[in-house]
This record gives sequence, C-alpha cells and structure tokens, in this order.
Amino acid sequence: MSLFRCPLCAAPLTRDAGAYRCSGGHSFDVAKEGYVHLLPPNQKHSALPGDDRDMVLARREFLSKKYYQSLLNTICNLLSSFSGETPAFLDAGCGEGWYTAGVAQSLRASGRRPRTAGTDLSKFALRTAAKRDKDAEFAVASSYRLPLADGSVDLLLNCFSPLALEEFRRVLRPGGWFLYVVPGAEHLWEMKEILYDKPYPNVEKETPYEGFAYREIVPVDGTILLDCREDIRSLFRMTPYFWKTPKAGAERLESLKSLSVRTSFRVHAFEKL
Repeated sequence: MSLFRCPLCAAPLTRDAGAYRCSGGHSFDVAKEGYVHLLPPNQKHSALPGDDRDMVLARREFLSKKYYQSLLNTICNLLSSFSGETPAFLDAGCGEGWYTAGVAQSLRASGRRPRTAGTDLSKFALRTAAKRDKDAEFAVASSYRLPLADGSVDLLLNCFSPLALEEFRRVLRPGGWFLYVVPGAEHLWEMKEILYDKPYPNVEKETPYEGFAYREIVPVDGTILLDCREDIRSLFRMTPYFWKTPKAGAERLESLKSLSVRTSFRVHAFEKL
C-alpha cells in the first residue's frame, strides 16, 4: 500500500506497474521517471508550478558535489535518533530528492526499513528525485494539501520549503518528529557582499508552533570553497537571490573564478504532541 492517498476522495492508493489507483475508481499514471502527479487542476496556480528546469539543474549539480554534506549528515543523524524500526518518512518540498535519498539510505544503513515519500510542486525536480531512490515514492503535490492520511507520518523533513504547519500537524502521528531547516544569519554572506551594496543578515527566530514541542535547534556552520565558475553559478541560481539581484551584482559574481563562502544552517527539531 502506498503512503499516498487519492487527492480527489482521500481513499488509500495502491500502485501497479503504471498507475496509482483508489477504490473510488480514480487513477493516476506514473511518469516514465517514476513519480506520480497528485496535484488536482484546481490547486495549480500556474501551468508549470514549482522550480523551473534551470533551477533544478543548478541545485542538482551543486548538491551532487556534496558542498552541503555536513547539513545532510546532521539531518540523517537527528532523524535516525528519532526513528523506530519501520518509520514512515516524508520530505515535504523535496526538490530533486538529494536530502530525501540521503535520509532514506541512512535509515536503511542503520537497520531500519523506512517507507519514504517526497512531494514537490515541480515535475522537473521530481524527474531527478524519482531516479535517486527507486524504493521511495514521489508525487507532484502541494505542501498545503498533502495527499497523505491523518497521522500517517513518523518523520517529516522541511528543508528550505514552505512551512505548511496545519498540514504537517495533520499528517504527523503523535510523537512524530518534524525537522525545519532554515538559513542562519550569515549563510552565504560573502556571496551577498558581492551581489549587494548593503547586504543584511538573515533573521534568526525561535518560534513555538501550536501542537508541537520544541526540542532543540542544531547549528550547522562551515565554509566551502567554490573553485570554478560553474559551481559559483549553480549556487547563485539555486538561491532566491538569482531573481532579485541587480544586474551589476550578478555581473560581479559572474566574473569570479573562485569563491570562499560561509554556510550556516539551523535545524529546528519539533515533536508532535
């Protein structure tokens, strides 16, 4: 049985070779890459929602070089410490699946038997995600209308994605764990100094959320050296700065052959009450 539920009638879905089907007679074809489209037309706000092809490609190329490996290791260690033997793990806003696959593989390596699912609005991202881990399920879906049953998830990851608290509360079981990953105050500060005349630090907050117990905030700080233009360009394209940087700043960054830049993440861990 799939972790996913029918987005039209909420009935359980089963998967065969080419489609997901529910008892209500609804059917959803599996794309050749292995993901399924579970976003009803009335929930789409554009013809191609989510990250575009170029942003997905940039993120895939950058993450594949393991510049953010320390963050992935921290996420894996935390979720492994919270996990039972057969956890249901959801990566909400999973992108191209680098973190999803990393967590699933880490859980398996520790002897667990996870049921893994990832959701994202971008079909371009899920084309890569579905190829990363053939044992995981991936669906085009909104975090604000997750196609999962109430209380069906043990571990939930939200990494640089929209915070859909109502849905996260709904799908997590009591005692389930939720990791919320956000940038620290000086994340990518050296790049911001090049892009902007007056860069400002990210705001760091410790915000309690109804229905969750705050357990800890884990900092993950470091420095990475980008020693080629392609990696600098990929990092830039995968950030929001790409869309709101003045032309002069973008040109200054493009002229660089290498860049040493700080990385700073905060992993907020919550337990569902």
